[in-house]
Amino acid sequence: MPNFRYKAQDAEGKLQNGVLLASDEQDLHERLKQKNLMLLEAKDLTKTAHYKPLKAKALSEYARQIGTLMHAGIPLVRCLQMTAEDEAVTPYERKIYGDITKEVMQGVPLSVAMESMPGVFPPLMINMFRASESSGGLDDTAMRISEQYLKEDRLNSKIKSSLVYPKILMFIIVLVVGVIFGFVMPQFKSLFDTMESLPVATKIMLAISDFVKKKWYVIIIVAVVVYIAFYFLKKIPKVQYYFDKAQIHLPKIGKLFKVIYTARFARTLCSLYSSGISIIQCLEIASHTIGNTYIESQFKQVIADTLAGDPLSVSIGRVDGFVKKLESSVRVGEESGSLDTMLSSIADDMEFESERAIAQMTAYIEPVMIIIMAIIVGFIMISVIVPIYQSYSQIGKK
Repeated sequence: MPNFRYKAQDAEGKLQNGVLLASDEQDLHERLKQKNLMLLEAKDLTKTAHYKPLKAKALSEYARQIGTLMHAGIPLVRCLQMTAEDEAVTPYERKIYGDITKEVMQGVPLSVAMESMPGVFPPLMINMFRASESSGGLDDTAMRISEQYLKEDRLNSKIKSSLVYPKILMFIIVLVVGVIFGFVMPQFKSLFDTMESLPVATKIMLAISDFVKKKWYVIIIVAVVVYIAFYFLKKIPKVQYYFDKAQIHLPKIGKLFKVIYTARFARTLCSLYSSGISIIQCLEIASHTIGNTYIESQFKQVIADTLAGDPLSVSIGRVDGFVKKLESSVRVGEESGSLDTMLSSIADDMEFESERAIAQMTAYIEPVMIIIMAIIVGFIMISVIVPIYQSYSQIGKK
């Protein structure tokens, strides 16, 4: 369904700007009519330029500059202009920021201007700005958003950096095995051909070596096909759902993933709730920022239970994929009347735990990769040494 940016007039003659989903312009007219608004102008945003999402680091920097400048007493429009003119931003970011500035100069709220660029700014950021536009404190909200995405960027960076060493080890394993089968084993073939009998392991190694030497392109083709198939399979929602479900139930590593997802959810919920957004809307937005489709799919029931009158702690406690500490912390916040404080506390605690979880995950992966490498190389060496040793033993007996 297309996204329309509209300009409308209410019964008192006041102009209103906004963004609304509608099947067409006539549908938009009917939807606004139900709100006692008369449509004046409409623009189908899906027919405009194609946008790509901004990274967490860029979102953090953008919000930080807005918050810092506004805190110094500079008007919002001037803040946006200065941010767009910053030499540190990329050409794409400068274009986005410039378009937002133009919209705001025409009287469009900042949240609506962001929403008019589908996919660029996350719902979390848009809704937090929308809430602050109603209640005030846009500068404080901007700084809170900056902190949110700065921490998200740090967490993502740590996850990526923790996987660098395992990837290097995997590359070395593939390289070593390829060299052994493609170049080393063929050197022994003439020697093994003179022997009357060979161990089963040696025969297997020779067969693999012969295949690698003559049909190496088949291995590359199969690897590429498997990678492409896996990539597109993960695009299928049902496959991704079961993959994400299995991920959090893996021995040892599954618990670490739960900590990371809990930290991400707790920080998002804390930022939204502290901005004055209703708890139901907080849950709806935060549920889409977890990064695990299996956990996210359970939030329809969480929201339904909360609307039915269940305490938030009970509703969240039923989610399969969060650590139990989240439920108990939310319960304490509900009982003491300081839910925002407890959410902030559990978010900080979970972020610390997530950093430890990432370090533990790397600690589990590294020795496993080294052991696999040692087993492969050891098996190859045994398959080469054993027949040579047997051959020397037979010569000694003669």
